[in-house]
Amino acid sequence: MPTMIFGPTFEEMLHPERLPRDLRQRALAALETAPLDPVNLYNITWKDAAGAVRHLVVPRELTGTEATIVLMTGCRFPSGSHKVGAVYSILIEKQLLGEVVPGRDTLVCPSTGNYGIGGAWVGPRMNYRSLVVLPEEMSAERFEKIRSYGADLIKTPGCESNVKEIFDKVKELRRDPKNKILEQFSEFGNYRFHYYVTGNSAVELAKGLGNGRVAAFVSAMGSAGTLAAGDRIKQVFPDARIVGVEPIQCPTLFNAGFGGHRIEGIGDKHVTWIHNVLNMDLLCCVDDLECLKGLQLIQEGDVAVSLRGMIGISGVCNILGAIKAARYLGLRRGDVVITVATDGFDRYPSVLRRLSEECGPMDREEARRRVEIFRGQKADWILEGSRETRWRWHNQKYYTWVEQQGKSVAELRAQEDPVFWLAQQEKVAELDGRLTAHRSR
Repeated sequence: MPTMIFGPTFEEMLHPERLPRDLRQRALAALETAPLDPVNLYNITWKDAAGAVRHLVVPRELTGTEATIVLMTGCRFPSGSHKVGAVYSILIEKQLLGEVVPGRDTLVCPSTGNYGIGGAWVGPRMNYRSLVVLPEEMSAERFEKIRSYGADLIKTPGCESNVKEIFDKVKELRRDPKNKILEQFSEFGNYRFHYYVTGNSAVELAKGLGNGRVAAFVSAMGSAGTLAAGDRIKQVFPDARIVGVEPIQCPTLFNAGFGGHRIEGIGDKHVTWIHNVLNMDLLCCVDDLECLKGLQLIQEGDVAVSLRGMIGISGVCNILGAIKAARYLGLRRGDVVITVATDGFDRYPSVLRRLSEECGPMDREEARRRVEIFRGQKADWILEGSRETRWRWHNQKYYTWVEQQGKSVAELRAQEDPVFWLAQQEKVAELDGRLTAHRSR
């Protein structure tokens, strides 16, 4: 039986600077020289070597807003995306509870990309076989990365929004008792990672920017795990707004809409089980083609050079959503809007090649026009989280989770009480205690 590996606690992911000095130095060195070494589990953090939260301020020349829009950057996490934190948090909890055992079980990671890549990285590092299930129309680089980390692949029909097809395949795989499903859409390890680690990192970051408070936290919904950070931010800054973003081409929460789109990592055509929609204040929709063209502008143009290589399609989506929210909310100079770049550009060159084939190359004149994609964002396709709207969002969970995935109406109703979400948050300390005890044996 392979050795059982236990990595960092939630507290250590939030504050890696508090790790034993030798362990921290070994982990930082491995991030550069040995990216497949399991010690990189201790690099699952938003912090850099100096203990600062990795981020970029989006230039006002691009946003056209008075508010400061700040991008927490996830491309320096192991696997190149912060989704690795969600995978690890789900897995370590199941391992602590004895639900999964290395050498015995195969980890099945249903995903539309970055979560699957995270599962491909985490599983073998913790002595598990990983099997990633994702749609066949995702970028070529995603499949290459999954294979390079030593995981196996199953491709399902469709694009980003074809999650039902993923669920159907997982239902088949579940029949084999050796297959253990690490499912980001309903597992609260995902919620807890972002509530505690991402949320508190955002709070720390904001205190050194603008007026020192978060006016809005913005994130597109894929699993909606990242939006859990907003629950923590609101506890510290009660006036902060939580803003969700989805594609115009698949406006699931906006008007119970549906459809295919090309913003990889978001817009999965259902309301996830772990999404605390009753705490969301605003919903913005953005156009998928504008996100693609905006990424090409950042990557190949001469504006926002500081962002080059550091963001992907969903990062551009989040910037556009942040601009729309800042304008709609009337935010002013000193107000801080925090959003997230889930990954970097390394998994999208093939996407931009397809874009150039469809739309032609981006010359200098076209680049000037594309700046207006950002500066010209309007306060349209926006829906406020009124009491009635929030209840509608919540009730939409029924169709996926009760009708299709075996949850009960009683479990759905339980989420209507704020105490439910507090209980999920409070498990962080309990899990950290369990993990610390296991490591000391």
